Amino acid sequence: MNKPVFLTASAIIVLLAFIGVAYPQDAARIFSAVQSFVLETFGWFYLLAVGILVFTILFLAISRYGTLKLGPDDAEPDYPYVSWLAMLFAAGMGIGLMFYAVAEPILHYSVPPEAQPGSFDAARQAMSIVFFHWGIHAWSIYAVVGLSLAYFSFRYNLPLTIRAGLYPLIRDRIHGPIGNAVDIFAICGTMFGIATSLGLGVLQINAGLNYLVGLPQTPLIQVGLIAVVMGLATLSVLSGLDKGIRRLSEGNLLLAIVLMLFVLVVGPTEFIFRAFVQNVGTYLSDFVGRTFKLYAYEPKNWISDWTLFYWAWWISWSPFVGMFIARISRGRTVREFVVGVLFVPSAFTFFWMTVFGNTAISLDMGEAAGAISRAVAADISVSLFQFFEHLPLTMITSALSCALVAIFFVTSADSGSMVIDTIAAGGNSDTPVWQRIYWCALEGAVAAALLLAGGLGALQTMTLITALPFAMILLLLGFGLVQGMRADMARLDTHRESRPAIRARSSNWQSRLGAILNQPTKGDILAFVERIAAPALDEVCRELNKRGLGAVSERDEDGGVTLTVPSEASRNFVYGVTPTARPAMVFSAGDASRPDARREQVWVARTVFSDGSRGYDVADFNRDDLISDVLAQFERYRVLTEAPSTSLYTASPDPTPAT
Repeated sequence: MNKPVFLTASAIIVLLAFIGVAYPQDAARIFSAVQSFVLETFGWFYLLAVGILVFTILFLAISRYGTLKLGPDDAEPDYPYVSWLAMLFAAGMGIGLMFYAVAEPILHYSVPPEAQPGSFDAARQAMSIVFFHWGIHAWSIYAVVGLSLAYFSFRYNLPLTIRAGLYPLIRDRIHGPIGNAVDIFAICGTMFGIATSLGLGVLQINAGLNYLVGLPQTPLIQVGLIAVVMGLATLSVLSGLDKGIRRLSEGNLLLAIVLMLFVLVVGPTEFIFRAFVQNVGTYLSDFVGRTFKLYAYEPKNWISDWTLFYWAWWISWSPFVGMFIARISRGRTVREFVVGVLFVPSAFTFFWMTVFGNTAISLDMGEAAGAISRAVAADISVSLFQFFEHLPLTMITSALSCALVAIFFVTSADSGSMVIDTIAAGGNSDTPVWQRIYWCALEGAVAAALLLAGGLGALQTMTLITALPFAMILLLLGFGLVQGMRADMARLDTHRESRPAIRARSSNWQSRLGAILNQPTKGDILAFVERIAAPALDEVCRELNKRGLGAVSERDEDGGVTLTVPSEASRNFVYGVTPTARPAMVFSAGDASRPDARREQVWVARTVFSDGSRGYDVADFNRDDLISDVLAQFERYRVLTEAPSTSLYTASPDPTPAT
């Protein structure tokens, strides 16, 4: 447990929830006043910040930084691609998709910001707005946090907490009060963001059960539903990421696809496909304009009620979703991460919203004769069930929807509590069971308290308030990402040139020519490691340990040897020598045309560094040469770890591994 973070965040959350319960009328008035102040004063900042994050994450994907790995350069992904995408979808915005799939398109269609209500222009505009709210902008916010966490945790050996993303800017101060404050903001924002989603979920479950079995829609019933579902979430948390959350996510995605395909088949299928294509085109054509559209010249409350609330909601969720997707994304490249996180869930979301939204609008224009619009205006939580009344198998689809919302409820709660627990424990995921249960229970208690205090409005207000400071932190995370990747690309450029820190000494040019033409076998390299490399690294290791640095020299199963100097504040220092095969030199066109697998192999003793990249051949080094090279690399490492933060990320004529 990181006590300053754990205790302070808990106190803030409990205090705000207590105020809502103890003084509901005063709390509603205060919440309303604070929300108005935040939106009127900082609404422009929300829009600008999200716009910057979108273009930052797209730049990282299309630039040369996209080739960097989230982890060592030879790391492989921990999860299959389909499982990875399923967990992204379930953790990201599952409850919201169920709650707003019909409600938001219908509301924008019946009360549009610009077009004539109920017109064809209103229908087109409604779907463009829905895509804007649920598309790349939302996932860009998640991607910045997730990429920052994965990059600095898996490549720099830093703790998996939000503070790690600020390492390029404040260095070791991430372990002090500044880092604690960042994690406290992250926990509070995550807690109230999840509480908002849980509030939406329980309102929809209650509405569905009222529709199916007549269960009353009252605050007491909703609190009881929260208790039941949070109990299930606690069981899922205790089963862990691989068993509970992964299996629930995969099953939920399958059920969601079945429900979507049912609506697609029984609804206006041809119209849905045509609408989807046009919706995507409209979204792309409006992309930049809507990104920065604040209605500055024609003020409208609509922007505060919708876009700014969504941006605050996604920002408050970003520590939770960002850390969750970071944990499951180790081994992927930056480009693969961005494409997977931005475009695959967005494409699914776009099709989901088209299937439900356009079908609902089509029905409302036709046989429903405005009934869906009237029902949504009266109670937004019943929109999905009113929609199913105009399709076959109403009871079955309504029951399936309730089950889906409940499972989304569980996956959001268990993923959120696991992430909050990790942040509160300083990045340690192996925490006591009671801590995970504590955060899971607190999520349910906060959602219940705010529902009793002011319903959905109170939940939305707390989301807006807690998202403001974290929006500023998000911009710093994006800047730190660019700085860190810039340093790593400089280091990779140096390693690609395969230049050792020192040159091996050679008695004359004839000996040097002989070394160039020599084609060692695997046995030769293994003998070199055993005779020269291992004793040299062992000797350096002993000397480092005499100076209290805790160095370790280890052999691996491939015959290599590695010297490691651990560091709690940054990436470990690693200098390894490992046998590596490469195709031998050829002296004819025929030999050059053969596949590498059929060519004669030459073995080299190649260096390995802290990020997993392989450097240069040292097979012609003697003991003193190798020790000199180790010391030169260690000296560079120490200079970087002790230098001011600005020098770490300034490209130099001889860049070295970022630490």
